Amino acid sequence: MTTVRRVDPGGHCLHHASMFGRQLDLFSAAGLPVADATAAPTDPPRLVPSSLDDAALVAALPEARVADCRVLCEEAGRRRLIAAIPALEALCRRFKGFGLEHRVPEQIAALHGLAAIGSREAAASVSRIIADNVVQGPALHDAVQAAVVLKCRFPPAVSLSLLRHNDPRVRAAACQCIRPHADITPLLVDLLDDLHGLVAVAAACALGRAGRTEAVPILARLLRQEPTAEVIDAISSLADEDCIVQLGRIARTDPALSTAAMDALEAIDSPRAQAIAKTVRDAGPVRKAESRPG
Repeated sequence: MTTVRRVDPGGHCLHHASMFGRQLDLFSAAGLPVADATAAPTDPPRLVPSSLDDAALVAALPEARVADCRVLCEEAGRRRLIAAIPALEALCRRFKGFGLEHRVPEQIAALHGLAAIGSREAAASVSRIIADNVVQGPALHDAVQAAVVLKCRFPPAVSLSLLRHNDPRVRAAACQCIRPHADITPLLVDLLDDLHGLVAVAAACALGRAGRTEAVPILARLLRQEPTAEVIDAISSLADEDCIVQLGRIARTDPALSTAAMDALEAIDSPRAQAIAKTVRDAGPVRKAESRPG
C-alpha cells in the first residue's frame, strides 16, 4: 500500500494517508458540526421601503443590496426626501470605476432617485457625480439625463468633455446643461453639422437660447416642419417676420403648443408679434380638432 506524505506551504509534515484508505478530515478540529459547515447561506429578507421611516430609509441606502436598491431609491424619490441625497450620492460613488461596459443597476437607481427628488441639492449632487467621473460608460447618458431633468448647468470644462463624447445621446443631452461661455460656443456651432440629427437640433436650441444667429436656419426649419416647445423657446429671441407668422399659426391651430407659441409672441419686442398675439387671444382658446366620420 502506497502512502503520500503531505507537506504544508511552510514545509511542515501534516500526516501520512493511504491512497486507498479513507481521506482524513483536515477540518475535524474546527469545532463545527459537518451539517453547519456545509449548510447553504440564507439570504436576508428583502426590505419593505414603505415600512421604514425616513431615518431608516436613509441609513439603508449607501450599502443597499442590488435586490433592494431600486425600491429603496424609488421610495426616497417618491417622498422627495432631501435628507436622502447624500446617501444616494454615496451609493453612486460606491461603484466608481465600474460600469465601463454595462450600466451598474445601483448607480442607475440612485440617479433616478435624485432626479425624482428634484431639488437644488439633488441637482448639485448629480453635477458632482458627473464632474468627478463617478459614472462612466453607457450609464453616463442616464446621469446627463438626470441632469437635464434637474436643470443642472455644468462648468465649461465638464461641458466641453460631454459635448465631445462619442455617444450622440450624451452630446445632445449635454447641450441642455451648458452655461454660455466663449469656449463652448464654437463647439456648439460645429455640432450644427453633427451627423446625428438629435445632436444638431440640441445644439441649435442651445445656440438659440444664447441669442446666436447661427442657429436660425435650423430653428426656422424646425418651426415649420417639426415644432416643439423647446424649439419655440429657442427661437423666440431670434424670430424674424416669417418666424413670427409661423408662431401665430401654431398658436391658432396647435392646442399642444399654443401656450408656448403665445408666450414666445408676447416676449418678442415687435409690433407685428404683439398684433398677432392679440388676434389669437381675441379668437379664444384653441380646441383640438374633432375627427370626422369616415
